[in-house]
Amino acid sequence: MRFGYTLMTEQTAPRSLVSHAAAGERSGFDFEVMSDHYFPWLDAQGHAPYAWSVLGAVTQVTDAVELMTYVTCPLMRYHPAVVAQKAATVQELANGRFTLGLGAGENLNEHVVGRGWPPVNVRHEMLAEAIEIISLLFDGGYVDYAGEHFRVDSAKLWDLPAQRVPIAVAVSGAQSVRLFSPAADAMVAVEPDAALVRQWDQTGGAPRKIGQLPVCWDRSVDAAVTRAHAQFRWFGGGWKVNAELPGTAGFAGATQFVRPSDVADAIPCGPDVEPILEAVRPFRDAGFTDLALVQIGGEHQHEFLDFAKGELLPALRT
Repeated sequence: MRFGYTLMTEQTAPRSLVSHAAAGERSGFDFEVMSDHYFPWLDAQGHAPYAWSVLGAVTQVTDAVELMTYVTCPLMRYHPAVVAQKAATVQELANGRFTLGLGAGENLNEHVVGRGWPPVNVRHEMLAEAIEIISLLFDGGYVDYAGEHFRVDSAKLWDLPAQRVPIAVAVSGAQSVRLFSPAADAMVAVEPDAALVRQWDQTGGAPRKIGQLPVCWDRSVDAAVTRAHAQFRWFGGGWKVNAELPGTAGFAGATQFVRPSDVADAIPCGPDVEPILEAVRPFRDAGFTDLALVQIGGEHQHEFLDFAKGELLPALRT
């Protein structure tokens, strides 16, 4: 299994994200993923810089670590033709180290353009069209496209990278697996769901399967639990809920009765390696090939990265 580090835009300012990316590479992570948000999940997180500007800077302070969006929604805030241009540019800057992670998005981020929020079946239809458009543009040449949800008029990527940008797609159930596995170079999921992995494999999906795990490292267990509760209790709602809520007030209301002990039961908190190893095992056993860790708390990243380099990554790889 390969291990990644999450550059979480919802909890960190842009300059700090760039610094953390460089430190993450020095710490020995295999890859780094970046969220692509317009809003944080909760006000306590306090940030949401433009991921693509930050990614451009990250390509210039790292040399070898793989980079990825986890994930970009090419449905409303961004037209898929523009996503293709952004991804091709980042791939050029990264010298072939970039993977474009795509998903059907969340109302939290997409409502800002004022187009309403479609039901999940429609979002899946839109994502399928978006992936087709992006793939056609990655092929090179001029693209015209007339679909049910998107139109493209004589588009072309003028700076097409020598190494084609791989596309990873977020899935959550049988419908999304069936729709997206034929077009994807990797699977993305945030829960260690062995049934989902089996469905992916049975449809002939690509071998790479990328998960994500939140942790809250701190020398004090109590401080870690308090911080995880303040900033990450939204995680417990599950993605069917998380995709629908329109703003931070909605997430605050939906999680008002989540207790610190509930968060501590779900997220490894504190200074020890073993709880993180225990949380990683279900992903490994489910068949995931890659796992990106999220350190909760933007101001605690460098301490976590020192811990990862000295203790955590050696233990995970053993």
